[in-house]
Amino acid sequence: MKKIWKGIRRIIISSFLLYGYNLLVQPLNLMIPINLITVSVVSLLGVPSLIAMILILIYIY
Repeated sequence: MKKIWKGIRRIIISSFLLYGYNLLVQPLNLMIPINLITVSVVSLLGVPSLIAMILILIYIY
């Protein structure tokens, strides 16, 4: 039961991280969509994956 709550907590935190990032970079138009794939990647791999997605977005954009 503790693992389920820990997983749900990580999903919620990763959703808030993506939302906070999108709020900060909205004027620059470098937003990462909040969907199942991005939330699962950030919840499984943590903040370094968010930084990697930002760098990939900057490189492509």
